Amino acid sequence: MIWFSPQSGKQLSLCPFLREAKNPEQPDKSHYTCDIYYDRPEDCRFYPVTVKQMINDECEMLQQGDLLNPQQAQKDLDKLLEDSRPSFD
Repeated sequence: MIWFSPQSGKQLSLCPFLREAKNPEQPDKSHYTCDIYYDRPEDCRFYPVTVKQMINDECEMLQQGDLLNPQQAQKDLDKLLEDSRPSFD
């Protein structure tokens, strides 16, 4: 994916709406949250479809555990996005 800053228009290396969130219990590990999750564009609502797609896109939302157990990560992703994906016609 290609990201651009909404303020400057300059190309970015990751989504401008992701914020790094530190875990006090695991200070050497971090995860990301989305500032516009509930108001995100449709393209973001339907992404990602698969963990493999996330890996191929070098998605910042992937965590080490997802890479170690992609099958479980896919199950978790399916559950998380079950209400976000368009229905099959």
